[in-house]
Amino acid sequence: MAYNQLMSLRPALVLTMLALLGACSRRADRAPDKFQVTLATNKGDVVVEVTRDWAPLGADRFYNLVNEGFYDGARFFRVLPDFVVQFGIHRDPPVNQRWRELSIADDPVKQTNKRGTVSFAMSGPNTRTTQVFINLADNARLDERGFAPFGQVVSGMEAVDQFYSGYGEGAPRGNGPSQDLIQTQGNAYLEREFPRLDFIKKATIQN
Repeated sequence: MAYNQLMSLRPALVLTMLALLGACSRRADRAPDKFQVTLATNKGDVVVEVTRDWAPLGADRFYNLVNEGFYDGARFFRVLPDFVVQFGIHRDPPVNQRWRELSIADDPVKQTNKRGTVSFAMSGPNTRTTQVFINLADNARLDERGFAPFGQVVSGMEAVDQFYSGYGEGAPRGNGPSQDLIQTQGNAYLEREFPRLDFIKKATIQN
């Protein structure tokens, strides 16, 4: 879109589009070889150490998402004891939709999905976007399915173990939150229907 066409739009829309363009310019940032992210949750801080060599594309995506504030306010919407804690759907549906269209290619699996490791969720080859999970147990069976750990919890697993799991598996397989409805309604849906979910107050990269 030419500059004069852009400026002919309503000011609010112009500001929104400029913000999106600015975000796009930051998404390709290369992550440091190793960095830590503090997830300040309502149950306490959880520190994830990311090692880029484990899964470079996944590490880069996580780094950019944290820098964008994507995980701030995110709910741990899928908590399955002895399996995983999953999060990573944005509280605001339009923001979430924009990132869902930016999938990344798969990384080779170099590390096993042991307890405390963090991997991106996916629904098939090359479908990783924003959702990640923390392994609550040693889930080596996920390795052969292509889930590539990019980091591990180095502090705060005791908080992770306390995240509310009473809602169970998500719909339609269980009575827990529907990912489709989270995608379209955001946190408003979760706060209304699943108020006991734990959440991230703020995710911060430690310098």
